[in-house]
Amino acid sequence: MTIDPELLRERAASALLAARDRTHLLTTCVEHPDLVAQHSPLMSPLVWDLAHIGNQEEQWLLRTVGGREALRPDIDSVYDAFEHPRAARPSLPLLAPDEAHGYVAEVRGRVLDILERAPLHGGPLLDSGFAFGMIAQHEQQHDETMLITHQLRRGPAVLTAPEPPPLSDEIIPAEVLVPGGPFLMGTSTEPWALDNERPAHRRLVPAFLIDTTPVSNGAYQRFIEAGGYDDPRWWEPAGWAQVQEHKLRAPLFWKRDGGQWLRRRFGVTEPVPPDEPVLHVSWYEADAYARWAGRRLPTEAEWEKAARHDPATGRAMRYPWGDEDPTPAHANLGQRHLRPAAIGSYPDGQSPLGVRQLIGDVWEWTASDFLPYPGFAAFPYREYSEVFFGDGHKVLRGGSFAVDPVACRGTFRNWDLPVRRQIFSGFRTARDADPMAEA
Repeated sequence: MTIDPELLRERAASALLAARDRTHLLTTCVEHPDLVAQHSPLMSPLVWDLAHIGNQEEQWLLRTVGGREALRPDIDSVYDAFEHPRAARPSLPLLAPDEAHGYVAEVRGRVLDILERAPLHGGPLLDSGFAFGMIAQHEQQHDETMLITHQLRRGPAVLTAPEPPPLSDEIIPAEVLVPGGPFLMGTSTEPWALDNERPAHRRLVPAFLIDTTPVSNGAYQRFIEAGGYDDPRWWEPAGWAQVQEHKLRAPLFWKRDGGQWLRRRFGVTEPVPPDEPVLHVSWYEADAYARWAGRRLPTEAEWEKAARHDPATGRAMRYPWGDEDPTPAHANLGQRHLRPAAIGSYPDGQSPLGVRQLIGDVWEWTASDFLPYPGFAAFPYREYSEVFFGDGHKVLRGGSFAVDPVACRGTFRNWDLPVRRQIFSGFRTARDADPMAEA
């Protein structure tokens, strides 16, 4: 299918501008000292993320796509994420906040000029405006990273957002059966899909049952109160070592105050809402909870089948609700609410089998290691995915409230180390189906 080039340009411009609006908010809501400070050794200074966004845009869109002369080749090394680990970035000769803002603005102005003229065909980098979509996704991913930094930052609240929809009194089942059989995993047609989502391929997945919603704070509190952090039976050895070394007792940002659990969220301390999906848990914590509950984490293939497969037609959809782009009725995305919605929200976004909140709210840990699909080809550079493949990283799916729709779809794959807790991560559980369940 041929897409009107002008519609592609409009889509690319809209995605780039939406990302920049979010970047601007996240980097202007605090004073300069907070921009240059490192709020955690796990994260970069906000001003590094800001200029890195501009540098990547300059390298790919200004130089590579546009063929323009480099603006700041002298800073390429400073903002190379693979050359400098996050803990070392404060010691680099970073652009000052005002200079960084000016740099990214100048790059963007030139890029929008290139977008008006660039042919959106003639190779994989240009086809369907892929390079522009890649950079919009890159910026939104760093916007999520910067929001994590804001969560780690100490000090008064500087970000506000409306509350998500209230909890419905609708009664929904705790789990649903996903029938066994083949399905089409990944994509070969999504124009802005990244290399690790490709190519589409058939997977045979036996029948299984999966939670209708992510695991809630209330359910996770029951794990805590049952001594979950005191019993090595539920933990992978490396996870148990983390519990002991760091004296873990609850998700990150939680603390006990008398008989109540509190959490810190973007500078505000509040009671832990029992009906929200649990947030800021590591893969080890998710896996331990699942074992304690007599269940397991879903595999990545199971998660995607629950999210994309329509048993009635056998078709793989872009999203659980179909092929249309997300709207506020479908999912909690785009930092619109700055928190997960209550479990069971967004009925318009459920899958054909009735699984809810597969997109948005929290990234969901899966049981799977981050590995390439059969026929994988690195594009446009191997450092995006290939260097992370192996058993060191676990796959997360679905996106969180902090993710923009441009960087979230049914095939999108995220990954992280199993110890990570600062990310906006939660989970849902699964179990094998009774072989007679489909009889």
